[in-house]
Amino acid sequence: MVAVGIHGHWLGGICRIGETEGKKDFKDSGYIFPLAVAIVLSGQYEDDVDNSEEIVYTGQGGQDLLGNKRQIKDQVMKSGNLALKNNMNQLLPIRVIRGNKCPNSITGRVYTYDGLYKVVQYWAEKGVSGFTVFKYRLKRLPGQPELVTNQVQFVRGKGGQAQSEIHGLVCKDISFGQENIPIPATNIIDDSPVAPEGFTYINSLEVASNVTIPPSARGCNCKDKCIDPRTCSCAKRNPSDFPYVAQDGGRLVEAMDVVFECGPNCGCGPKCVNRTSQQGQKYRLEVYKTADKGWAVRSWDYIPSGAPVCEYIGVVRKTDDLENVTGNEYIFEIDCLQTINGVGGRERRLRDVPLPSNDGPQRGGKISEKGPEFCIDAGSRGNIARFINHSCEPNLFVQCVFSSHHDIRLARVVLFAADNIVPLQPACLLNTYKTGVLNVSKQELTYDYGFELDSIVGPNGKIKKLLCHCGAADCRKWLY
Repeated sequence: MVAVGIHGHWLGGICRIGETEGKKDFKDSGYIFPLAVAIVLSGQYEDDVDNSEEIVYTGQGGQDLLGNKRQIKDQVMKSGNLALKNNMNQLLPIRVIRGNKCPNSITGRVYTYDGLYKVVQYWAEKGVSGFTVFKYRLKRLPGQPELVTNQVQFVRGKGGQAQSEIHGLVCKDISFGQENIPIPATNIIDDSPVAPEGFTYINSLEVASNVTIPPSARGCNCKDKCIDPRTCSCAKRNPSDFPYVAQDGGRLVEAMDVVFECGPNCGCGPKCVNRTSQQGQKYRLEVYKTADKGWAVRSWDYIPSGAPVCEYIGVVRKTDDLENVTGNEYIFEIDCLQTINGVGGRERRLRDVPLPSNDGPQRGGKISEKGPEFCIDAGSRGNIARFINHSCEPNLFVQCVFSSHHDIRLARVVLFAADNIVPLQPACLLNTYKTGVLNVSKQELTYDYGFELDSIVGPNGKIKKLLCHCGAADCRKWLY
């Protein structure tokens, strides 16, 4: 960074010019010095907070040089600390560089330049260790390219591997350019490897002719981005707070009955944190063939807990229309109402969400004995979610989301990371290719299909059974 001129100090986290006010080199500039040019945010201070677009940065000085990141004395308002204050007072932006752990680097870290931020506030407070520290709140300037840190997850295993190097590649992109990031398919199982077939890839829900989607609900009056949950009408539905935090491009705080997002009638823009599940594919995913479960999905990137992975996409149909259809294993019943009421052994969520009286069926209303009224059929038309397998110990969970209308029978179905998901590691991948043994239990993306035992009845009236091959330690043995 020093060599290319992005940062000016070999070790200092704050790069500044002009050590004292009125230094001769800058006396005719009209500015008050010192001024900050760049900061490096790399976890060196225990008081730092990084939410991507907004940062609370701890000033310099008073830190234990032994490397345990703890403060051992008070900070003082000079050097870099004074420079950041002067930037705020004179409305001058500052470069922000983020350091990230990277086991493949000889230094163990790699750095990204994430654009210009403005210092909007500073204050002094007692830090975690009891000593006075200076805190600076920085916000990213609008209109810049996407955060590099959001595009490059440095704990990923496969780094910048080109598609031409992928062993067993049978399709470069099963979405044919419809997703933000290509989705390759690999097959090292079949003697004559083929790509997934028998379906058409789509990236948005389609609706059967006999299904009517309700009109869009009233939206919030926020501008650009929703910031204050006390004034945002969408946040108040959740209730009274945003369901997401901005960290890592948006993460769900906890699983809920339903999540209310901003929609087409809201004043905020597409980058609003309350549209997190609507922002398209963020992670590099791969569809691959397994020996005993058909096609499956794994990630090349680290996926943080609470991050949206994909929406279950297909054709919205009435469940009754598929009652006598056989051989279609890609039907997802929209069972939000059943989940809210804990019907059929479904796991109750952490918080109740009161549904507006004019926005569709109510909590406590009569639930059909036949089950959910509507479903998503991804049999012949769907997206990557149709390839995600069941596990009795999954790393994804299903979340019903409202973003347009508020009819609970027709909620969107989005899959979120239930835990931090580690990407496919190069050593594991290389061993797989050498031995032919596919051992990817830690990398495969899975969710619990939620079938009750003995709940599936075939066309002949007999109960159907299907063995589970998830391989989890506490596997229930039967999928249904």
